[in-house]
Amino acid sequence: MERICLDCNAVINGRADKKFCDDQCRTHYNNRIRTEDNSFLNEVNRILKKNRAILKTKNPDGKIKVKRESLIRKGFDFNYHTHTYSTQKGHVYFFCYEQGYLPLENEEILLVKREEK
Repeated sequence: MERICLDCNAVINGRADKKFCDDQCRTHYNNRIRTEDNSFLNEVNRILKKNRAILKTKNPDGKIKVKRESLIRKGFDFNYHTHTYSTQKGHVYFFCYEQGYLPLENEEILLVKREEK
């Protein structure tokens, strides 16, 4: 039975359990599989990092109110956040890592920074 390289489809000679014709094909194949598996994660992480950077830039002192539109103009995506925090009063803060925000009335957003204890 003829064996075929998983990367370049060349005929393989050698051991019976060999899957690739050489190290270059093995590396190329594994890198391609890894890239395909992580492409969604990489895209989500890119959006989260961008959101965090926008919040950090707009909120240098740890707490400030801004208009929702000013975040959107910078490219902020409200569909992505790392976690939420609910207060006893029922307010829900959305966080991108340590940078957070609370939607308020009149299209205002309260930006906060979570302080480590």
